[in-house]
Amino acid sequence: MSLSTAFTELFGVEHPIALAPMGGSAGGALTAAVSRGGGLGLLGSGNGDRDWLARELPVLTAESAGKPWGVGFQAWAADVGAVEWTLEHGPAAVMLSFGDPRPFAERVRDAGVTLIVQVTDLEEAHRAVDVGADVIVAQGTEGGGHGARHGRSTLPFVPVVVDLAAPVPVLAAGGIADGRGVAAALALGAAGALLGTRFQATTESLVDRATAHAIVAGRSEDTERNRVLDIARGSRWPAKYTARTLPHPFLDRWRNQEAELATDAQAGQSYQEAVARGEIPALPQWAGEAVDLIDDLPSAADLVTTLAAQAEAALKRACGG
Repeated sequence: MSLSTAFTELFGVEHPIALAPMGGSAGGALTAAVSRGGGLGLLGSGNGDRDWLARELPVLTAESAGKPWGVGFQAWAADVGAVEWTLEHGPAAVMLSFGDPRPFAERVRDAGVTLIVQVTDLEEAHRAVDVGADVIVAQGTEGGGHGARHGRSTLPFVPVVVDLAAPVPVLAAGGIADGRGVAAALALGAAGALLGTRFQATTESLVDRATAHAIVAGRSEDTERNRVLDIARGSRWPAKYTARTLPHPFLDRWRNQEAELATDAQAGQSYQEAVARGEIPALPQWAGEAVDLIDDLPSAADLVTTLAAQAEAALKRACGG
């Protein structure tokens, strides 16, 4: 059984699997490994920091073996100049998430680069269609890291976006960590799946080893969507987007007290001091609800192949094969 879809045909990749462009995790080595494995690697540039991009892009281009790759930006935080500068480096795609894609969309299309827009609700999905997205990522609330505070679960959200966006191909995201999840995405009408947490737990990920091992040991019931850690570390993430993380001492202390935390200057200072002392991770440990399915730290290239084989086997079983 071949897993050829509109997504694989669009990019000329072997498998309908993409790397979520996770800031702090999806650096050049991880992005290149996913692309070498037959998926689409997406570099997690976040706000488009030039120094970070200048460090990671050469790694990516050197290790991608000529395979297609892309770069992801947080639309609320990036500036047009960073996107234009990145386009000069020859990405096959630019992905925009969390915010209005309109200031960037025309520049991406004018460069002849595929435009991917991630959406977390139907308003964002309609806007992605209106700006001419070539691919839309429908992200459910089960996903790790940032997502809609009042979004929908992946299972009911993806087919609605598939119908709304047709014939634009849609990738499913949120709570997918093995090939069965990829197969489920295809059954929902998606052209592939975008995975984040699963790729954090790989040898090429930029997360520190303690975080990678915490993901391997993590349980779904331990993950929690919150704004506490963004507020505590002084992040300017819009309130619409909360983040699903593993347990954290500051979350235990300030749960359901976001307003009080935001006005407590001592709390922010205490957070930074605890980071400096090594008592808490420098970044929250982002993880989705499918974290239970992660039990190893493979190479990302090998993982793509494994996910594709698992997906094919799952679809054969579903068809009685």
